[in-house]
Amino acid sequence: MIYAIPVTGRFETNYYFYVDNATKRCFLIDPGAEGRRLLDFARENGWVIEKILLTHGHFDHMGGIPEIRRSADIPVYAFENADLYLLNPMKNLSRYCGPDITIPDVQHFHDGDRIAFPEAADSGLKVLHTPGHTEDSVVFYSAEEKVVFVGDTIFKGSIGSTAYPGGNERDLAESITRRIFTLPDDTTLLSGHSEQTTVGAEKGRYTL
Repeated sequence: MIYAIPVTGRFETNYYFYVDNATKRCFLIDPGAEGRRLLDFARENGWVIEKILLTHGHFDHMGGIPEIRRSADIPVYAFENADLYLLNPMKNLSRYCGPDITIPDVQHFHDGDRIAFPEAADSGLKVLHTPGHTEDSVVFYSAEEKVVFVGDTIFKGSIGSTAYPGGNERDLAESITRRIFTLPDDTTLLSGHSEQTTVGAEKGRYTL
């Protein structure tokens, strides 16, 4: 089960709960702001947040973590080189948009890793490294749910910006064509800043 809810900080950003219906355990993906609200929403639904997963280290995708950490001890996971952004307010862009934000003590995953609930180890989310928007960008793919959480790599009708630190147009094009557009056409794309779309719909829009 997947719940998508926008949060409002400096920007409106989509965050997602990926929930195991049987156990009521969940992963929280990209909590960009309003950390207390996210904890309350999980509690009201009887969910236990096992992990916070980050698609990349920009502040509008992790800015709610300091507030969450003041109330709950939930491990945060990001890509192996994410500390380049999470520990640097200039690279994570918080320096330019409000108070500096840093997220220390993060655990790391790697390309190809599967992040699963202990009771359902054969399912879960597969990590695909998709650099281009940032060096640490990843997407989380669920073949069972036919969905991929794409962060800011691609949106409905557009693709991620390469104007920020670590952005690279060639890397982004390769990430989209080789990691996302090779998924089944009916796979739903859930992004950080747009309505949902599908792989097939976006393949028809672009020649990258």
